[in-house]
Amino acid sequence: MDIKKLAVEKHQEWRGKIEIVSRCQVTNGDELSVAYTPGVAQPCLEIEKNPERSFELTRRSNLVAVISDGTAVLGLGDIGPEAAMPVMEGKAVLLKEFGGVDAVPLCLNSKDVDELVRTIEMLAPSFGGINLEDISAPRCFEVEKRLKEKLSIPVFHDDQHGTAIVVSAALINALKLTDKRFEDVTIVINGAGAAGIAIAKHLLSFGAGNVILCDRGGIVYDGAPYINEAQQKMTSVTNRKNQTGTLADAMKGADIFIGVSRPDMVTADMIKSMARQPIVFAMANPTPEIMPDAAKKAGAYIVGTGRSDFPNQVNNVLAFPGIFKGALEAGATDITEGMKRAASLAIASVLCDDEIAADCVLPNPFDKRVALQVAEAVKQEAIREGVIREALKNA
Repeated sequence: MDIKKLAVEKHQEWRGKIEIVSRCQVTNGDELSVAYTPGVAQPCLEIEKNPERSFELTRRSNLVAVISDGTAVLGLGDIGPEAAMPVMEGKAVLLKEFGGVDAVPLCLNSKDVDELVRTIEMLAPSFGGINLEDISAPRCFEVEKRLKEKLSIPVFHDDQHGTAIVVSAALINALKLTDKRFEDVTIVINGAGAAGIAIAKHLLSFGAGNVILCDRGGIVYDGAPYINEAQQKMTSVTNRKNQTGTLADAMKGADIFIGVSRPDMVTADMIKSMARQPIVFAMANPTPEIMPDAAKKAGAYIVGTGRSDFPNQVNNVLAFPGIFKGALEAGATDITEGMKRAASLAIASVLCDDEIAADCVLPNPFDKRVALQVAEAVKQEAIREGVIREALKNA
């Protein structure tokens, strides 16, 4: 099957992967009067008196905006807002199919942080949550940070946090097979962009030992001339020995390799230099840093990729539909670090201990338990932390 050719043919046939479907009938004059004028004026007045009622009287309580500027689309890079639309439509489909959450794709024609933040802020009253997607680093950090400060609805950059949540879930299970603990392992992350930095932060929240970030120039260390501001900030919590050198240097004796970078960055010799029972998550897509068969042959004990045609696919669809489902059901005003940790633990717990194996450290994305368990865990954590709308706190 030529998947690329088929994808173009199908997208042309579909003319878009989503459509608007009415939740109410308008088949006669009375139904028209209730759904629209004159009846619709009363819900408008109720919301004017109390804007919180917009979550009760409109679809806002189950509606997410999937927003991109088209600057970091898949592995394709800065291809523009129009070209990003198929991915944003796809994200909307996955939110609906896996989490029952409605979503609208919005591709913005700006690379200016101020313009992006202001535009999304102005759109926010129509939505219950914001999913940022495919915005290049380091601007994505600033956009998300400022929106989280300004908005009282959940803001989630999936490229960062969805990836981090699923990687952590996979490692929770993988470490059970190696008799190693988070606090004792050395983890090398190649690709110190949005996903790599988020993975590092999330793993550190689980107590990970020594996390070493690497990028195009090599190991990210304090004062390295080739790193950006976001990477420099990470040097205060990563690379405990302030090690310098190449990716190959970093991987010597490491327990875990996580790749969110480029194809063919890792060799068999680099795998052989790692500690016993090495865990290798080579997630560059569609071609990983090292192919799974080569990694296994070199001695990797557990191998994961971003691809669906190999075991242990590290797929964000395990996370974001359930996260938004749970956050919206709770009436959450934010997605906190605690909620992200709860999501990782929920994904990992779908598999019983006797189901976990070297080729099965993550549940199947089509396992309907995944989104439900993630949603419930996220919902309960939001309620426990009190990051829910005021109207719901005493309900």
